[in-house]
Amino acid sequence: MKTLGLLGGMSWESTLVYYRLLNQGVTARLGGLHSAPLRLASVDFAGIAAQQRAGDWAGAAEVLGQAAVQLRAAGAEGLLIASNTMHKVAGSIVEACGLPLLHIGDATGRALRAAGHIRVGLLGTRFTMEDRFLADHLAEQHGVTTVAPGPAERDEIHRVIYDELCRGLTLPASRDRFVQIMDGLAEQGCEAIILGCTEISLLTPPDHPPEPNGWPLPLFDTTALHAHEAVQWMLLEETRP
Repeated sequence: MKTLGLLGGMSWESTLVYYRLLNQGVTARLGGLHSAPLRLASVDFAGIAAQQRAGDWAGAAEVLGQAAVQLRAAGAEGLLIASNTMHKVAGSIVEACGLPLLHIGDATGRALRAAGHIRVGLLGTRFTMEDRFLADHLAEQHGVTTVAPGPAERDEIHRVIYDELCRGLTLPASRDRFVQIMDGLAEQGCEAIILGCTEISLLTPPDHPPEPNGWPLPLFDTTALHAHEAVQWMLLEETRP
């Protein structure tokens, strides 16, 4: 198996999910006591979040690039950034460390195209929904068009992610609001929804739909899709960084 470098802590709530999924995936394929060969760098998210708010993306990229260099020095052969938002500076991180990147947009784009979806809703942080680094990657590399909710809905999604999900809170009222936002995206002709923040599936897990009507559209969880392709990469299967 290849050794994967996991750049996490953004937030640790979703990094915990990554760690579980990566190990479960390896165990499911190899059986017995097999687990994932990982190197983990988990940053202090308070500092990164402050840099996000200030628009200091170069500073955040420097912090994460240094952490990725440490991963390489510790034996990592590839890099997984456990955050949709911080793929905004993925190029700078890769330039700093020289590791091949398993891009979250590729895992998501391949899954969407395999399911036949080319027009999809995008939920995530304000940065992910508005700055287009993920939307453009999906469009250019996979032919997938994304639709973001309106301004008020984007504000609410962003608030829930930082004030609730990153703090371990999953509130029924927030889940109901997310379902309403998904309904609106369905009315705009979206065929599926990207859960484009690694914490959102904690609130709206695709395999646990609400009663009685379920999710308005199929949900594509970037955390699970990213981890699945990372397992394939570690096991020397076909997926490429």
